[in-house]
Amino acid sequence: MTIQPGPGCDLSDPSLVALTGERRRLINLAYRLLGSLSEAEDVVQETYVRWYAMSRQRQEAVESVGAWLTTVATRICLNLLGSARARRERYVGHWIPEPLPGPTGPDGPPGGPAGDPADRVTLDESVTMAFLVLLESMTPAERVAFVLHDVFRYSFTEVAGIVGRSPAACRQSASSARRRLRDGRPPSPPVPAGRAAGVVREFKQAWEAKDVGALIGLLDPAATAVGDGGGRVTAVPYPIEGGEQVAHFLVRIAAKATGLTFDERTVNGRPGLVARHDGATVAVYAFHVAGVRITHIWGVLNPEKLRPWTT
Repeated sequence: MTIQPGPGCDLSDPSLVALTGERRRLINLAYRLLGSLSEAEDVVQETYVRWYAMSRQRQEAVESVGAWLTTVATRICLNLLGSARARRERYVGHWIPEPLPGPTGPDGPPGGPAGDPADRVTLDESVTMAFLVLLESMTPAERVAFVLHDVFRYSFTEVAGIVGRSPAACRQSASSARRRLRDGRPPSPPVPAGRAAGVVREFKQAWEAKDVGALIGLLDPAATAVGDGGGRVTAVPYPIEGGEQVAHFLVRIAAKATGLTFDERTVNGRPGLVARHDGATVAVYAFHVAGVRITHIWGVLNPEKLRPWTT
């Protein structure tokens, strides 16, 4: 989605350069706050619309364009988070954050091809699926305070000015968010990406071969798999728990879906898999690998969340 300057804008104006230069940072912020790239882009678009709706005099009165854009985008996200909690209570099955593609092709630029979502969102530990799922357990106030302070390094005084609360209240919200993270974080930290990629590759080969024994060996005995079909496609409406149970479930999927193929792709900055059927993307799988075994699998099958993977 491209932001177009308003009528009469001077393209040589330094303030316009600053304005357009903020877009990537705003998408990074909004994606972490909302867990949805499409919603993040809508938020940024609305933020720029509000800027261009102001008179030139009001724009010139803004001391910091970046601070103004951040405040507006964050407050839009805060409102959306409040309504999102209600929407997700009505969601069919489990709601999983929208998976983010990584760069494609060994010869492409570090950020991925032009227009690639990976070129718009910085891929680090704060966008892994495991981290985003934990953010979902927070209240809107906790999530906003935590992401602004702990991820983007705003001071609590700055956070307070952005969200319109006191610094003490923002500090308390961030503290509560950290407790939720500690309580919900997997007991073992993720392994380096290179090692995780090897485990995921072995998992892919075992799944394609419908080798239950090999899958069980790659899954933690307490492994959990969760699917998100959004009511649009069939997905198990409850978590599957236990390595053996997950392995047998995956083999049943492979046996039913003849012609299913898997590609190794980066999903939210970590090794993952993309499932294709007759050339169409039908699912994206994110993993948490601890040691040499997979402890968590998140499968996104909702077609609405797979749009960035179909181009």
